[in-house]
Amino acid sequence: MSVPFLDLKAINLAHAAELEAAFKRVLNSGWYVLGSETAAFEKNFAAYCDSKHGIGVANGLDAIFLILKGYGIGPGDEVIVPSNTFIATWLAVSHCGARPVPVEPVEATYNLDPALVEAAITPRTRAILAVHLYGQPADMTPLREIAARHNLKLIEDAAQAHGARVNGSVVGQLGDAAAFSFYPGKNLGALGDGGAVTTNDDALAERIRTFRNYGSKVKYYNEVPGYNSRLDELQAALLDVKLPHLNDGNVQRRAIAAYYQEHLAGLPGLTLPVVPEWAEPVWHLYVVRHAQRDRLAQLLAERKIGTIVHYPVAPHLQPAYAELGFSEGDFPLAEAIHREVLSLPVSPVMTLDDAAEVVAAVRAALAEIGTAV
Repeated sequence: MSVPFLDLKAINLAHAAELEAAFKRVLNSGWYVLGSETAAFEKNFAAYCDSKHGIGVANGLDAIFLILKGYGIGPGDEVIVPSNTFIATWLAVSHCGARPVPVEPVEATYNLDPALVEAAITPRTRAILAVHLYGQPADMTPLREIAARHNLKLIEDAAQAHGARVNGSVVGQLGDAAAFSFYPGKNLGALGDGGAVTTNDDALAERIRTFRNYGSKVKYYNEVPGYNSRLDELQAALLDVKLPHLNDGNVQRRAIAAYYQEHLAGLPGLTLPVVPEWAEPVWHLYVVRHAQRDRLAQLLAERKIGTIVHYPVAPHLQPAYAELGFSEGDFPLAEAIHREVLSLPVSPVMTLDDAAEVVAAVRAALAEIGTAV
């Protein structure tokens, strides 16, 4: 039996009739950009995130970028970012002309360590960009206190965390603004690219709506040099079909993760995710660590278990950031994480039988490596 890492076809076919109806509705409307479908989804997604505003944009990277631009962050400014994250978090800062300032994670959770943030703040710091990595929320309570104490913006990169909660409060309204991605593999995934910003800040919401549409509030009248970053009508309609099913999908992801947590516990050499008592992750990814990660992945592939490395190279070691002058060893924890992490299959269409197959394969692979008992 094979277990794919992620079966997007099965995920979307579960809603085939509703998705097809939405497609036909958009097709027959004759209106394909910034229309009623986008407005409806923005309203519904904002409500889901307990936020006043939802603004659809082209993708998750643009969502972060437009938040930063909306707050006037640019050349000469610094933004605190995790050393351990997908590079899009850093790219959004760079595209504004600001400098990403990396801070190491809490090793147990892989998310930004609040205890290390204040030491990285300088007179040029304008914002803290916290990532809810792998669908596990960052420790927002101390980060809010730090941001308030230093008069900084606190921005959530919630690209992987649709529906995750901190002390019962959903992500998307835990800071000044939040950025989401609807890339097809996300917990709430489009059938193409898409993204959104949620915020309770009226002025920021207005600026982002203007920026995303060529800097225009009225067609052909451009107030600022804007961008073309709009969630199109078709993707908005499809996302609005899938949004009511998001919580059920997250429940199934939690069931798969719980099975892994129970049945992979105690295997020598294998490090499992740690969930703080205040956190409710949505398990966009189930990420383990092993010193022989590549060998483990190879052995699982031979047993027809799909895995992916999220992510193989830390941002500070990417050629894209060579100009910042970082070297290997500058952020040793992030580097160790990137060398060792491996994502196991988890999705809303997986069953516990699938999870059992994965567990059996992991145990067999570790036995072959020689670290399991």
